Amino acid sequence: MSIADLPALNATLNGTSAVLLTIGWFLIKARRIAAHRRVMIAAFVSSSLFLISYVVYHAHIGSKRFPGTGVMRTVYFSILIPHVILAAVVLPMAIVTLRRGLKRNDKPHRRLARWTLPLWMFVSVTGVIVYVMLYQM
Repeated sequence: MSIADLPALNATLNGTSAVLLTIGWFLIKARRIAAHRRVMIAAFVSSSLFLISYVVYHAHIGSKRFPGTGVMRTVYFSILIPHVILAAVVLPMAIVTLRRGLKRNDKPHRRLARWTLPLWMFVSVTGVIVYVMLYQM
């Protein structure tokens, strides 16, 4: 694997996180707490690996300009800007939510998870979309 392969890996890790978040949500709705815990830890690990890979890639390559123009450029930035802002917001939220869940501090965990999950899901899914728009179009 080379540095040039990292964007595809990053998209895969983001997609994996989104799938795991969805599974985790279904598991907690079914009150399968132990399975929910394992899946949410896996989602956190997947997102953490994404972050490491993302930093390594951009430290070596820098930024890639979006090659599109017109409406597609507007669509790209309308997805990218909230993605970047919410990625910065969701990181500490995910850490605190995970910590509360692992300590079985259930009520504060649930209160924060109601916000963390949709934001984390948005960031994961839009990360895949940004990859497709930037590297596959």
